[in-house]
Amino acid sequence: MPNFPRPRAAELDEVDRAIVRALRADARTANNALAELVGVAPSTCLARVRALRGRGVISGYHAEVDLPAVGLPLQAMISVRLRAHTREQNGSFRAAAPDLPGVLAVFHMAGSDDYLLHVAVADPEALRCFVVDHLTTHPAVAQTRTNLVFERIAGSRPLV
Repeated sequence: MPNFPRPRAAELDEVDRAIVRALRADARTANNALAELVGVAPSTCLARVRALRGRGVISGYHAEVDLPAVGLPLQAMISVRLRAHTREQNGSFRAAAPDLPGVLAVFHMAGSDDYLLHVAVADPEALRCFVVDHLTTHPAVAQTRTNLVFERIAGSRPLV
């Protein structure tokens, strides 16, 4: 994780919020179109976007991929409980998990489970192999619980 102070919501004015909302809706929006959308000059908009990136408000851009279209129609959320809560075991799993095949996201959790992995695979056999070959064989892992994802429904409310 980058080493910069996290901005507080109060530090974003309405123009910054409008820029963030517009880029969340379509990160490919050209600067001139973005400036027009938020009601500022293109040079001001570019400076604002650069400042938002510099402050860590905007941390990157990505493409939304249709997982079935790339041969990964089966998604699961897999809860992982570690054997012990030592720095070594936590660090070992944390370092390995993001690089496992099919992992879309890794969440370090509070509560009864230690990690939650969002994975996408080709079929049930690939999911079984993922759990058996990559999770249950990891020395830090004590237990896993797999939940299939039927559908992802994105939130409709703006974040800022």
